[in-house]
Amino acid sequence: MSGFDHVTVLPVESVAFLAPRAGGLYVDCTLGGGGHSERILEASGPDGRLIGIDRDPRALEAARVRLAPFGDRARFVHAPFGDLADVLDELDVREVDGIIADLGVSSPQLDDASRGFSIQNDGPLDMRMDPTRGESALALIERLEEDELANVIYEFGEERKSRGVARSIKAALRAGSLATTDDLARAVRRVVGPRKGRLDPATRTFQGLRIAVNAELDELRALCKDGPDYLAVGGVIAIISFHSLEDRIVKHSFREDERLTVLTKKHCEAGDEEVAANPRSRSAKLRAARRAPDGEES
Repeated sequence: MSGFDHVTVLPVESVAFLAPRAGGLYVDCTLGGGGHSERILEASGPDGRLIGIDRDPRALEAARVRLAPFGDRARFVHAPFGDLADVLDELDVREVDGIIADLGVSSPQLDDASRGFSIQNDGPLDMRMDPTRGESALALIERLEEDELANVIYEFGEERKSRGVARSIKAALRAGSLATTDDLARAVRRVVGPRKGRLDPATRTFQGLRIAVNAELDELRALCKDGPDYLAVGGVIAIISFHSLEDRIVKHSFREDERLTVLTKKHCEAGDEEVAANPRSRSAKLRAARRAPDGEES
């Protein structure tokens, strides 16, 4: 699959909420390797259609290969998921029957050292979901003042020692010893301390920088705001998040949007069997909501 072998998270549950049907039109806002899309296209045969969006060119390439058997039922767009409204307007699409987004960093992205996402694999300080554009993590660190960097690490990484971590990172930068993910992890551990248990002490800082580099929370807010505008009555939006910052945005957006009826009073999680097969699914949280008829919003 073009070197992008990603295990689909919560595939049965998420597609069940969408309930794809023949003739329907669906959007996968985070196409990845195409796992969710494949199930949607299978369930909506023979003539259901799908628009697949991803900001990672490698993901798009892999999905084209995986979804090739469906022919022109699948359409591919290179864009971040927050640009959903622009994508659909450009395609002259006014209404879709379902929207899905899986917000997690994919296994191929984590495992490819050259992408700079992983603490385990040393690589350049990049962290861009779309390596063809935008500012890398190293460029962000160079640009931000120390207090601004600390705010990013605290707000997006929820790292309580963010001030000390930012000071250590900036010191490493000035010393010329901040070029790779290993360098960054060492700078964080000097403040937070060594690994205790399963979680690496640098995880929160890595998360904070990645979210900032890719403007992930802004993208999510845009998706939650614009997605319901394009849902047909009875259409469903389903979003899989992987940490509390994302889940909080999804939960409150669904609850506060008068156009939507929440289908998940409590988020859905992966079962024991899925977690055993794919440990990265452990933190996945799925929420779904349905577009209500006009005048019957809840």
